[in-house]
Amino acid sequence: MEEEYYYLDTSAYLGILLGEEKADLIRNFLQEKKLCSNVLMFIEAERNLVLMSREKDMSSNFYESCSQRLHQDVESFVLKDLSLDLALNRVYPPLKTPRTLDLIHLRTALWFQQNYELKAFVTLDRHQEAAAVELNLPLLKE
Repeated sequence: MEEEYYYLDTSAYLGILLGEEKADLIRNFLQEKKLCSNVLMFIEAERNLVLMSREKDMSSNFYESCSQRLHQDVESFVLKDLSLDLALNRVYPPLKTPRTLDLIHLRTALWFQQNYELKAFVTLDRHQEAAAVELNLPLLKE
């Protein structure tokens, strides 16, 4: 049997990284699981940490801790680069029109579904979840 992978979008990863209450169950469940994403997730996560730090939504110590963890977590993921096969594949949810970065995550998850055993698409964003359902991506059941 092939290993099962769990795709994290940026909302799920940031929720876990920041210790959000709603992400606690996800964090505990995903321990020891194979994780995958697009390199975009780390760009988005880093940008959000910088923004939160600059807007004083987090202490400088917490920012440093999260930033350090982000750089360590890179090794825990199987990552897909942003590439033309994702950019020009014409895949869209039938009803939803996701934001560009969300669409990149959805298309990457579909790529993992086609090339690996994707067990679940993990997101904390309800709009992203609805688009994932439209694309028949498996979701993490609580």
